[in-house]
Formats: sequence, C-alpha cells, structure tokens
Amino acid sequence: NIVIDDELIKIAMKLSGAKNKKEVIHLALKEFVENKKRRNLLDIAGKIRFRDDYNYKRMRERK
Repeated sequence: NIVIDDELIKIAMKLSGAKNKKEVIHLALKEFVENKKRRNLLDIAGKIRFRDDYNYKRMRERK
C-alpha cells in the first residue's frame, strides 16, 4: 500500500472525471509516461543530422 494525499486525489478525480482512486492513478501515470516520452523526443530534436542529399519527398514517391 502507498499513502497518497486524499485532497490531491479528490482534485485529480474532479479534473479528470475518474470514478475512483485506481482510475485516477492509472490516468495520472499514463499521462506522466506520455509526457516524459514527448519531452525525450523534444530533447533530441535538432540533434539528428541528416545526409546532405537526404530527400524525404523522393523517398515517399511510389515507384
């Protein structure tokens, strides 16, 4: 078992529309993980170097 602030749970349930503690905790964890994944992608944005002759439009063309 874990101890979580009841007031915080109530607020999260109200904001999310969750019906119970389990649901609101699941939603919160899911959102946390998705947010971290997005941030990790943003952290690497601009750090990937493509070849000078890279052309995504040409690659999308069907042959």
